[in-house]
Amino acid sequence: MRKIELSYTLTPATPERSSHPALLRNPMMDVLHALRSSGSISGAARELGLSYRHVWGQLKDWEAGLGQQLIFWERGQAARLTPFGERLLMAERLAQARLGPQMENLRAELERAFAMAFEEGQHASGGDVITLYASHDHALAELQQHAGAATEGRHAAPPLHMDIRFCGSVDAIRALNEGRCELAGFHTQPFAAAGSLSARAYRPLLKPGLHKIIGFARRSQGLMVAPGNPLRLRDIGDVSRLQARFVNRAIGTGTRLLLDELLAQATLLPMDIVGYHNVESSHAAVAQAVASGSADVGLGTEYAARAQGLGFVPLTEERYLLVCLKSALEQAPMQRLLQRLRSRAWQERLNALPGYATDHCGEVAAMKRLLPWWD
Repeated sequence: MRKIELSYTLTPATPERSSHPALLRNPMMDVLHALRSSGSISGAARELGLSYRHVWGQLKDWEAGLGQQLIFWERGQAARLTPFGERLLMAERLAQARLGPQMENLRAELERAFAMAFEEGQHASGGDVITLYASHDHALAELQQHAGAATEGRHAAPPLHMDIRFCGSVDAIRALNEGRCELAGFHTQPFAAAGSLSARAYRPLLKPGLHKIIGFARRSQGLMVAPGNPLRLRDIGDVSRLQARFVNRAIGTGTRLLLDELLAQATLLPMDIVGYHNVESSHAAVAQAVASGSADVGLGTEYAARAQGLGFVPLTEERYLLVCLKSALEQAPMQRLLQRLRSRAWQERLNALPGYATDHCGEVAAMKRLLPWWD
């Protein structure tokens, strides 16, 4: 066994930082990724802003420490990773995907702690923090970065800290009802029937007069498949008929509810899906399982599929919503969040994400307006 030590760095907040796919960085993995994409040590060095001699020396040191070759050292040939190097990269990608939500939670905790040291006045005291329990979603991570930046101009506003804890949609609303957060995020099909699984799961948790729904986004969910969709999968019926190896999400997640809805609509049972009980913790982890070849298909967001270079078969556009207690609406942090959600800058940023579109963004609405199955 090899020992793993974690570390972190403090860097200025920039768009480049927020868009980097890795939440934990490792110099060796950075070099291997760059080698794989460039095909040469010199190309990897240029990509990483390092010297050829430095990268060459690092590779030799890592190979000596690990006791295995990372690349084929063939003079005059393109640099290629050895099977061991490829396995290291695959293991790192899978770990990053599986631990993504937990690492984002950890990063948010660290950023909040250091914000108290860097900022003065009421922001350091914790008065401008919104705790959000939510189904894992990339747009929320983008919103966290957007809200955490001070605005400029005549209507300048200080940063708004969002303490995001990712969990399943059902668990998120339960956390709100138990007083563990001020805001919850969940997703559901906008045209699900009143007797649907989604309606039956969410209805007991939401109370008119107590809760208020806040519009956020629409996102595309569908089948994440290998590039080119070699099995020609078109829907969940094809997944069953062709016995494609499936990777699922956990009970309590909105995506698991969506799958069960799709099975019911196709008059299929869980036992008809090979891998129904094979569970991963996030959309990114499902995408990585497909990318690694350990599964043929999984259900997830278009964003996660595109990020892994996978094929994507859209099945539904679902509505991602936020919910809070009515009593929290007039509190200053919530009002500032609504202003950010309604801003042109945020909505342009959201619409630029693959598979996302604004949908009543920042609008406070009655249950039946944004949840058609409510009645």
